[in-house]
Amino acid sequence: MKILVVDDDRGLRKSLSLILKDAGYEVLLAEDGAEGLATALSERPRIILCDVRMPTKDGLEFLEEYREAGGEALVLMMTAYGSMELAVEAMKAGAYDYLPKPFGADEVVLTLRKAEERENLREEVGRLRAEVRADRRFGEIVARSEAMIRALEVAQKVARHPSPVLITGASGTGKELVARLIHREGEDAEGPFVPVNCGAIPENLLESEFFGYVKGAFTGADRDRGGLFEAAHGGTLFLDEVGELPANLQVKLLRALQEGEVRRLGGTESKKLDVRIIAASNRDLEEMVSQGYFREDLYYRLAVVPIHLPPLVRRRDEIPDLVHHFLHRHRERLGVTAERLTPGAMEALLDYSWPGNIRELENLLERLAVLTDGEVITEGDLPDDVLHPSPASSPMDFADDDLSVKKHSAELEKVLIQRAMERTGGNKTQAADLLELSPRALRYKIRDYGLE
Repeated sequence: MKILVVDDDRGLRKSLSLILKDAGYEVLLAEDGAEGLATALSERPRIILCDVRMPTKDGLEFLEEYREAGGEALVLMMTAYGSMELAVEAMKAGAYDYLPKPFGADEVVLTLRKAEERENLREEVGRLRAEVRADRRFGEIVARSEAMIRALEVAQKVARHPSPVLITGASGTGKELVARLIHREGEDAEGPFVPVNCGAIPENLLESEFFGYVKGAFTGADRDRGGLFEAAHGGTLFLDEVGELPANLQVKLLRALQEGEVRRLGGTESKKLDVRIIAASNRDLEEMVSQGYFREDLYYRLAVVPIHLPPLVRRRDEIPDLVHHFLHRHRERLGVTAERLTPGAMEALLDYSWPGNIRELENLLERLAVLTDGEVITEGDLPDDVLHPSPASSPMDFADDDLSVKKHSAELEKVLIQRAMERTGGNKTQAADLLELSPRALRYKIRDYGLE
């Protein structure tokens, strides 16, 4: 553990350095408050021993400026008998404890051990509280925003019933996690959970993958083989990116859902199955229905209970919890030491737009956890594209004599709609969420601005 000693007494600095090094600590030294502040912010010690009375910048000034700059280390004040009032004032301002001078080596080490235990306990309590808050309600899903909590409460309610569920949201928002939550809390939780990405299976193999085949149904079919529906019997079939299904398979999927049975490719007999269907899509299926790309009857069969997951940019208050959750997971899985972010680094993550949503955040934190030495990730550890994202062209470039509010409000609205559509990959439902418009109002504006 790294400890900073700030004291204008050269002899005391030297003796404390020897005591602390013998106790196994890494020691940093500063001869006044100004040097101590610079060292504390650049070296990020876990504990700081600071004298109360010093020239230029005393201990109280040091503490106040250190806290204002976002410093998180425990600060212990060293004070002579006549400075006791200042030490008490420093504790009111956020110091952890004080050491009255003169003190012996054992007293210093014991005080530091107690401070170290207190800090470890505080961090452990914070971790457990975050995990209890998340795990008690929603398993692995961290939720704090009103929109996300509402979506997960709907998921928990529908889990008790076999009704089909359609989960929509941009890529990386956690659609499969919500599907697994519904399965885990349903009556068929002991049954299989079979996920399938509908856009990842070659079109010529879709029917045989979904429904299976009998021996001789096509070249290479040398035995009978069950499909995904049969594999999910007694459990849940999760159809991810269901909007990618071609029209001919949409018909057969609808028939399977309506009749509750499937027929293997090349077979003559149908098989009754007990399968719960949860579908998901990052595309606007309603828009696809209106354009004739997705069957309306299949859409309504799948969307009995719709659940929409907002993008991370609409859930910024969840980012600190997500950061803690992912760093804890990476520490256990990868054996890394990174466990927290400095206030500056956290602020940068809160300011970033997260086009890749939670998946992008998780991947970034894994990379930082692997590449960062020590326990703390700083602002300087973040990649440049997070610290300095490419600025979009300004919609407010106009002549000084062209000050029409009506005209430029329309220009700004058009640019914002274009950016929202780009960010969501053309998904109008998600773009409407970002713009805080209804999907119908957004469709009208897209048509009016010629953005179709």
